[in-house]
Amino acid sequence: MSLLEVKDITFSYADKKIYLEASMRLFAGEHAVLVGPNGCGKSTLLKMLDKSLKPDSGSIDWLPHVKVGYLDQYAKIDPSLKVKRYLYDVFLPFFEKEDEMNRLYNEVAIAPIAEQDRLLKWASDLQEQLLDSNFYAIKSLVGNIIHGLGLTMDVLEQTIDTLSGGMRAKIILGKLLLEENDVLLLDEPTNFLDVKHIEWLTKFLNGYDKAFIVVSHHEGLLKDIAKTVFAVETAKITRYKGDFDYYLGERDQRLAIQQKAFDNQQNYIKKTEDFIKKNIVRASTTKRAQSRRKMLAKIERIHEPHKSKTYHFKFPFTVPTGKKVLVTNELEIGYSDPLLEPLSLVIRKEEKVAITGRNGVGKSTFIKSVLEKIPTLGGSFHWIDTAQISYFAQDMIYDTDITAFQVIHGEYPGFTKKEVMSLLAAHGINYDMATRKMKSLSGGEQTKVRLAILKHQKSNVLILDEPTNHLDQAAKDALMDALIEYPGTMILVSHEVDFYKEICDYEISLFEVE
Repeated sequence: MSLLEVKDITFSYADKKIYLEASMRLFAGEHAVLVGPNGCGKSTLLKMLDKSLKPDSGSIDWLPHVKVGYLDQYAKIDPSLKVKRYLYDVFLPFFEKEDEMNRLYNEVAIAPIAEQDRLLKWASDLQEQLLDSNFYAIKSLVGNIIHGLGLTMDVLEQTIDTLSGGMRAKIILGKLLLEENDVLLLDEPTNFLDVKHIEWLTKFLNGYDKAFIVVSHHEGLLKDIAKTVFAVETAKITRYKGDFDYYLGERDQRLAIQQKAFDNQQNYIKKTEDFIKKNIVRASTTKRAQSRRKMLAKIERIHEPHKSKTYHFKFPFTVPTGKKVLVTNELEIGYSDPLLEPLSLVIRKEEKVAITGRNGVGKSTFIKSVLEKIPTLGGSFHWIDTAQISYFAQDMIYDTDITAFQVIHGEYPGFTKKEVMSLLAAHGINYDMATRKMKSLSGGEQTKVRLAILKHQKSNVLILDEPTNHLDQAAKDALMDALIEYPGTMILVSHEVDFYKEICDYEISLFEVE
């Protein structure tokens, strides 16, 4: 049974067609992934399926009464809310009932004998209500999801504004998994997840008896969960009924066939145009030339297959530093209370160091603390006087009307238009993307714009906090090469083990206060 029918949708940003009369169907229980390069429209499609964005034309029809859950990691949440209230607000009355039951049982021990029977009956009635509502299965599911995503139950008592970016993303994902949806639309669910938590999510999704569509640049996840692949190709959506490896094989064959057809058609068009040019002005052949011109105008043009973009990331180096670049002494970081045991460490000249630890432990907080973006709680730190730092912050999203061109020009006002465009092009941002509003760009495209800013910032210390989030594989590979080539000191926060192990000399693992 088809839960969803997308028919002939067209959608454009400025003059660029993202979708052109594209169609797809999703069936009940289907486990699907949506793939394509950065900027092809994957997140845009999910927003249209969620009805938070409308196509320019065409239709998107869900089966009546289908409940759709959409993962939006940038959703606006009341920062004063307790995690408990946000995460399972639909279950909150049950948890409050459990608290009341426990309070009553505790009161029995100190209540007068005459009151004990009444309190016991009251508590027992509440317990029966909880049993009848299957509350303990719900409570077990809540615990399973919280622990599976690498959080602990005490996070329930925190407020949203105290959470790290990674913890907040996990809470949004956790709420979605708790809800009883018929379809899940998950956009980059592995951002901020460590390896074991990705393994847990994989197991959860494979055991999910409803339908889902997942967008991810984590190829391992795609290979493990896909039973159907929807590929965004030349403004259309192509369905591959098989797993991810099947898709890769079929795609390569299709691309080879399409490339050959494209090349043959281009040769035919060139020969025909040459004939028309030579013969259109000769009286004896002008009719034949006109006939071929009409025939050429009616040909349905074959699109050239999409080619992977090439990227030219670079982080320019200035003068070397002395030996001890960063020294911390009993440094305490956090907000109202310390997140970690006091940190005493030394990072030396030309060392490339990965800062690791579970999500929410304080990796980004450590970076912000030593960069004096937030105050420390105790101890001290010292940068060598010759340190010149370039910093890439974690998942800073531009939700503004300024364009990518304006972002770069604002950083480098002395650059000509040609220099700005050349810089963006080296980072995979073409003219169309450069002139669109930043808020209309995908997460991967925004990341590339932010990396472009660093291209002309000379440094001898490079600090990057989760730079691979949203990037496609080609961009990740180019970024890795650029970081390996960088001759200065580097501090890298990344949840992608394979990425940082190729770059870094060693890792500093952070552990929270017991």
